[in-house]
Amino acid sequence: MMDGTEEKKGAARSGRSICFVAHNALAALTGRNRQHAGGIERQQTTMATWLASRGWDVSMIVWDDPEDTATAAQGVRIVRLCSLDDGLPVLRFFHPRWTSLNAALAEADADIYYYNCGDLGLGQIVAWARGRNKPVVFSVPSDPDCDPELPALGSLREKMLYRYGVKRCDHIIVQSEKQRAMLRSGFARQSVPLRMPCVGFSDAVSGEQQDGERFNVLWVGRISAEKRPDWVQELARQLPDIDFTIIGGPNRDSDYSRRVLSDEEALPNVAFVGRIAHEDMGPYYARANALICTSVYEGFPNVFLEAWSTGTPVITTCDPDGLVQSEGLGYAADDLAGLAEAIGRLHKDPDQHARMCTASRRYFDHNHRLDPAMEAFENCFYDVLNNNNGGS
Repeated sequence: MMDGTEEKKGAARSGRSICFVAHNALAALTGRNRQHAGGIERQQTTMATWLASRGWDVSMIVWDDPEDTATAAQGVRIVRLCSLDDGLPVLRFFHPRWTSLNAALAEADADIYYYNCGDLGLGQIVAWARGRNKPVVFSVPSDPDCDPELPALGSLREKMLYRYGVKRCDHIIVQSEKQRAMLRSGFARQSVPLRMPCVGFSDAVSGEQQDGERFNVLWVGRISAEKRPDWVQELARQLPDIDFTIIGGPNRDSDYSRRVLSDEEALPNVAFVGRIAHEDMGPYYARANALICTSVYEGFPNVFLEAWSTGTPVITTCDPDGLVQSEGLGYAADDLAGLAEAIGRLHKDPDQHARMCTASRRYFDHNHRLDPAMEAFENCFYDVLNNNNGGS
């Protein structure tokens, strides 16, 4: 006799296709084009390839790149939009961007469409899918996407399309209880919290403190105002006995990014590495004594999971559901003074640092390893299929 999970899977076997709408994920999927690939793009690629390995028919919608003409990669079919720069300013929002999105959604012809960006694209996808009985699963990437004021979105057009999508999509996945409560309060929407999957770098050697070595703090992210890498530079000025490593770069040129990068050679205890291949990140996490997050807002950063996979604790301005503090995975702080105090505390207490390293590895192993985390997502997708087919 089958249990409930097997019955659920059996009822959905006839429809097992999913499309990841991930505009910027071509680089993460094929590994050979010029487009930016951040944490969300890598995570969606991980999810897509895992599902493909389980027998799902998986497609991914991405911006076109004439220099990368692959039609499939890692078992995932590639469906292309227009190129990012195609069309005339203003008009290209409608054509070719929106029209090519509609064409790509139709070409994918999936049973489920999955989206993981808090922007106007959600409304565009939902508008296409609603008249075609195609369920859309929205995975919330960041806390501001649950705030009805939508502080991370700029134009009225962006906010209107996003609100349309979040109110009408079929299923919402969140990363924390905080996001769940915000969506319920701000949008009257129910959601399901799931732990995000991560391959991690568990084979890398841990960054526990060694006698005589300088304490090293790692920052990983996009050089942008909301990520506040300039705080790392200020901490380096305040803490000359601590080494800092900054990995990442700007997505676009700006006064802010130029100002941050202009300090590259002014601080002897800061190493600017720039962007590197994701597969080369493991040794940096493992050598670090702590990962630092200085962001104004986050969801549940993938870099936390990658750091914890190597046993590296986190010092952060964003603590999802108070997890960092409650599980002993590092320290949370509200401002520069708090971050400096936390770094100093961890630096001066090797025993506490060792305990946090152990707790970090244990938390990752128990909660975010790829197979168990993805099995929860797969069961969620089966639920969506069964509900869309009228139940079993």
